[in-house]
Amino acid sequence: MAYLAPSEFVTKMVDAGESKIYMATRDALIRAYMAGAILALAAVFAVTVSVQTGSPIFGAILFPVGFCMLYLLGFDLLTGVFVLTPLALIDKRPGVTIGAVLKNWGIVFAGNFLGAFTVAVLMAIVFTNGFSTEPSKVGHAIGVIGESRTLGYAQYGAAGMLTLFVRGMLCNWMVSLGVVGAMISTTVGGKVIAMWMPIMLFFAMAFEHSVVNMFLFPSGLLMGGNFSLMDYLIWNEIPTVLGNLVGGLAFTGLTLYATHVKTAPKRSFR
Repeated sequence: MAYLAPSEFVTKMVDAGESKIYMATRDALIRAYMAGAILALAAVFAVTVSVQTGSPIFGAILFPVGFCMLYLLGFDLLTGVFVLTPLALIDKRPGVTIGAVLKNWGIVFAGNFLGAFTVAVLMAIVFTNGFSTEPSKVGHAIGVIGESRTLGYAQYGAAGMLTLFVRGMLCNWMVSLGVVGAMISTTVGGKVIAMWMPIMLFFAMAFEHSVVNMFLFPSGLLMGGNFSLMDYLIWNEIPTVLGNLVGGLAFTGLTLYATHVKTAPKRSFR
């Protein structure tokens, strides 16, 4: 598997964060667009498998194929840059500023959304035969997901918002481990195995991923889901983005950096 030691792959994480800050806007946007599109197709695949088999676990087992594809191709998700770029700032890499980090997040968010929305429109055409028929079973299932994961939280008020935020945190704890997994090995097989496990876990547990939701909810609206654009933004996307940021950075980025880069001083024995 050509496993790298933690001190090696965490240094790679910081280097990757720095490289994303210096990436040209054009390249960052293209890579984010493709990442959003591929992850959206993986979500369609997972929902399709779940509907066909009647068992969501099969969709969860197969969903990581999209995540593995996009990271092997060097594309970027918002959930990943949430973890990597702040490490370059914390490590005081030259030229890395808060403004540069926020700019990168904004570009990746826009690219991910455009990619995911493109697939949402294309699949809406497929699900409805060019908007000439009622949505297929898969299309209907996506519309139901949109309702349950917006209005389903809204009915509980503040408690629902807290639940949504925590699900976002837990999601990017796992997803960021998948991002790290791509750096743990130098072989394709090793990378895929390391990425597959945490991504399968997050999808099976129905945690909230901001980029997956950029597809599911616009697609749900196109499928006639009984919720509004504001429901999607307030009762899913915004708190999910914040939860993804906190969870990935706190549970993965900062913990790995603190213990493998900024290590505690060695004890001296007399």
